[in-house]
Amino acid sequence: MIYRFILYSLILFILGQSIVWIQVNGPIIWPWAKKYKLLLILCGVPITYLFMEATRLAVLGFEGAFWPGRFLSFVSGIIIFSILTYMFCNEGINMKTMVSLLLAIGIIFIQLFWK
Repeated sequence: MIYRFILYSLILFILGQSIVWIQVNGPIIWPWAKKYKLLLILCGVPITYLFMEATRLAVLGFEGAFWPGRFLSFVSGIIIFSILTYMFCNEGINMKTMVSLLLAIGIIFIQLFWK
């Protein structure tokens, strides 16, 4: 494993997932996002590039394996969704969600450290 590529991949996945959260949920929350939906739609192009590059780096980091990068993307999405939903929608994290988040983090540790 090449941890440097995995870290870069994770950063890009987190950035992409954050922008997707704004793109998808923004029009429900903020009037400006509802007004500029076309701009949010156009964000799809750079978002796609972020995910493509993150996937490339993940495959390099995991030495050619595709599945670990998919888990990285999925788990980063779950974690970012939880954080941003709490911050902007004031939707707390209940016990069921907390257990799910811990399981998601467990998936990352399995992919990184299980030989």
